[in-house]
Amino acid sequence: MITITKQEENFIFEVKGMHKLWSFKSQLIIPINHIINAHQDFDSVKSWWKGWRAPGTHIPFVITAGTFYKDNDKNFWDVSDSKKTIIIELKDEEYQHLIIEVENPAEAIEMLKK
Repeated sequence: MITITKQEENFIFEVKGMHKLWSFKSQLIIPINHIINAHQDFDSVKSWWKGWRAPGTHIPFVITAGTFYKDNDKNFWDVSDSKKTIIIELKDEEYQHLIIEVENPAEAIEMLKK
């Protein structure tokens, strides 16, 4: 699970609890103007192939967390519950996508799109 806060011109994505261990990250700081879009896409989240893990954790149907390479993209995952997952498209960042679980997806998407 990740919490998102807005701080000046950045969004802070803070990885919670044991997910820090599984994802090898504690937080990501992304400038507001580097976020292209935020949305939900259940089909892509539920696919069994997340990409090449480096470093990260993937236990099918339990947790996907960390850095994954797929289709020439570097993506950050932190997902246990696909129903609470959002996908954030980025530009000019280390990652092309953040695929993360949040407490309230609709609220998070609205905040990221403002």
